[in-house]
Amino acid sequence: MVEDHPNDTSGPDELGDGAVLGRSIRDARREKGWTLEEAGRAAGIGRSTLSKIENNQTRPSFDIVRRLTQALGMSTPQLFLQSGQTGISGRRDFTAKGEGEIKNTPTYLHELLCTELTSKRMLPYIATIKARDISEYDTWIRHSGEEFMYVISGELTFVSEHYRPLPMKAGDSLYYDSSMGHGCISTSKEDAQVLWVSLE
Repeated sequence: MVEDHPNDTSGPDELGDGAVLGRSIRDARREKGWTLEEAGRAAGIGRSTLSKIENNQTRPSFDIVRRLTQALGMSTPQLFLQSGQTGISGRRDFTAKGEGEIKNTPTYLHELLCTELTSKRMLPYIATIKARDISEYDTWIRHSGEEFMYVISGELTFVSEHYRPLPMKAGDSLYYDSSMGHGCISTSKEDAQVLWVSLE
């Protein structure tokens, strides 16, 4: 029986991509106070499978990663970004128009792009901003890394904890530290649509 290793203090630079994913899932599970069995049940996978994922003894499919991270409430960039460390070279991923992975939240509708590769540092996605007032966010959005945002259509306001609200329109772009609390609200008649690229 494979158990957790609570004394594992390896840093991200010392871990491979599978180990980074496993530790992220284990940390999120512990934050919820869930056992392996409880987390596995919530994600629809077996306890032993989850244990192997957390301990980097198996490489999970994209669908299992998605189910686990959704059940554990991990944020969108955390959902699919693992580690840039990989021995694979010459990688390629493709998403046909309108065929991205859909993730719907109360404030955004995300279409995740190029999702077959789980070991990557960049997460590209198109987002439709449904929020119309900053009060619709329970708390600031924040996560590790940096982000690039390009407004495809409509108008929006980018709100962050250290700066004045920033109005943006189609064609405008923004690069920012995503650990800074932030959020977007649509201000045009139609919901604004943006291209986001998150870098862990």
